[in-house]
Amino acid sequence: MMATTDIAFGPLLPWAVLAPLFTVAALVLVATAVARARGLVWRSFVALALALVLLNPSVVREQRQPIDDVAVVVVDRSPSQATSDRTERTDAALLDLRERLGQFDDLDVRVVTTADAAADGPSIESTQLFEALNQAIADVPRRRLAGVVLLTDGQVHDVPRLEQLEGGAPIHTLLTGPRDEADRRLSLVQAPAFGLVGQPVTVTLRADDLPALGGGGFASVTVHADGEEAGRQPIPLGVDYDLHLMIDHGGTNVFEIEVEPSDRELSLANNRIAIVVNGVRDRLRVLLVSGEPHPGERTWRNILKSDPSVDLVHFTILRPPEKQDGTPINELSLISFPIRELFELRLNEFDLIIFDRYRRRGVLPGLYLANIANYVRNGGAFLEASGPQFASPFSLYRTPLGDVLPGEPTGEVLEEGYSPLVTDLGLRHPVTAGLPTSGGSAGGWGRWFRQIEVAPTGGATVMTGVGGRPLLMLDRVADGRVAQLMSDHIWLWARGFEGGGPQAELLRRLAHWLMQEPALEEDDLRADVSGTTIEVVRRSLDPAGGTVTVTTPSGETVEIMLEEASPGRAVGRYEAAEPGIFRLGDGDLSALAVVGSPNPPELSDLRTTDEVLGPVAEATGGGVVWLEDDGVPDIRRVRPDRLSAGGDWIGMRANGDYLVTGVAEGSLLPPGLVLILVISGLLAAWRREGQ
Repeated sequence: MMATTDIAFGPLLPWAVLAPLFTVAALVLVATAVARARGLVWRSFVALALALVLLNPSVVREQRQPIDDVAVVVVDRSPSQATSDRTERTDAALLDLRERLGQFDDLDVRVVTTADAAADGPSIESTQLFEALNQAIADVPRRRLAGVVLLTDGQVHDVPRLEQLEGGAPIHTLLTGPRDEADRRLSLVQAPAFGLVGQPVTVTLRADDLPALGGGGFASVTVHADGEEAGRQPIPLGVDYDLHLMIDHGGTNVFEIEVEPSDRELSLANNRIAIVVNGVRDRLRVLLVSGEPHPGERTWRNILKSDPSVDLVHFTILRPPEKQDGTPINELSLISFPIRELFELRLNEFDLIIFDRYRRRGVLPGLYLANIANYVRNGGAFLEASGPQFASPFSLYRTPLGDVLPGEPTGEVLEEGYSPLVTDLGLRHPVTAGLPTSGGSAGGWGRWFRQIEVAPTGGATVMTGVGGRPLLMLDRVADGRVAQLMSDHIWLWARGFEGGGPQAELLRRLAHWLMQEPALEEDDLRADVSGTTIEVVRRSLDPAGGTVTVTTPSGETVEIMLEEASPGRAVGRYEAAEPGIFRLGDGDLSALAVVGSPNPPELSDLRTTDEVLGPVAEATGGGVVWLEDDGVPDIRRVRPDRLSAGGDWIGMRANGDYLVTGVAEGSLLPPGLVLILVISGLLAAWRREGQ
């Protein structure tokens, strides 16, 4: 507590009245002086006394409470600070700073880190040091701020304009890394977001040795596609280079490109980049062969034609070769079935082949059916939609295609109403898991009225019909896939019979599973990234759960637990604390997750530098100290008009701010004394004028 005394004036009249009065009095006194009239001194004395009375001077005594100044230490906890021994040096310097600043009783020390001061959570892509500072001093008046100390490697990405900092408290920088660091960096210049399946995409990347000392040279890069090595090649240093990557499948394609380390490597965190390219098919070529016209034929055609990305080739066999009715050939308006072109020359151009209620009628020779079976084994997709013909002696099963079909007909056709049901296995399979219900009266799907009985010879039954008999079966044959639907009544769902059913969604999933879309793999590990949250999804036909190992870009491994969110689907979450490529694995499957942008500023340059914060220190009167060379400097309290940094010390400004806790006021001119002085002056002036 301290006290100060000041003299204050409280005029009895407004200045609009006092100013003319004082002016007239002054003019009268000047005229008296010019006329050399007697009594000028006493008249002046009386005028001065009256002026003091009107100005009402008083003595003001304030009781003041000193207010502590605020010193802020901002600690950089960004990912780049984990490089080398910067973290240990930062912790030691912070402990020393706390001790030295704590010696000043009139200093309130605040410590804030970039990891806990950001409004929307810590940034893992850039260092937001001044955002942390603004959070720390949001409630501090500018006149109370003594100074700021930044503990950082100098790679800061939110430095404000220098004119906003001038005239404020000194900002000092303590650099945590050594001078003359060197590093190799791989950066992505340009990459497409989409690519056509089966076609290469071109990405532009650049490898640099920092600092750039010239000399060029080459460095080897290794490319991984979805976790598997896809090749190696040398690229030139210091220039943009175009690299061609093949899009092997639809959906997300994750490419990881890593450059070999240099002789002087600061960190490997910026030696690799990740590129995510969404694979899309130019046109899905589907061949639909209908054995004969029937009500469900249009359902298949409408569903496939409704998708603009599907290029449909549809043939319906209207006139089999054995039909002889005497009609002249030149009067037939039928298109000749190009069997050789479709099933020999261009068979491998199709992504999916569908046989709908087909039976042996001499149209397709066994050689061409064998070509389809080989097409499946080599990675093709085949869907057989059975009708009554499948149970006849002319069944498609009794052809070379029978070797790839998972259900053998018993010869019985079941004609009764039933509701298709998803099996326990189907509840876990991505083709049938979570299919939407219909608006039927029972809250389920509408009934079908025909089913072909088969004896399973392989594959997985995901839907059943009459008496639990297989209705939809899926199977993998060598590199390809096969689906078999044992009914031709799915068109009833399309017509909305008894509320209908999810025929469009079921057939869409079925087609994409057959074409081996990664999103519909039944045994799969995927990672979806939202901000800094990695959601790990493990799909399996076995009971879900277990653990997944997450390997961070810095090499740390973390185990996360997965919990079953729905049948066949277990989910776990991991909060990333740094940008880059995260590897996930459970022993059998692996996945990659890319957190942040391909070129985060945080990893663009990991070297310690004074180039970013040097101008800040100069503009605010602060200093820059390399901890490895000079250690933590001495700290002094300085006046606002003095230097705030020296060769081996930094200053905290002593602002001298205070809080007024009490005020006492007393008049300087007691009324009695003023009256005596005025009367005495008037008498003296009268007497002097009378002489």
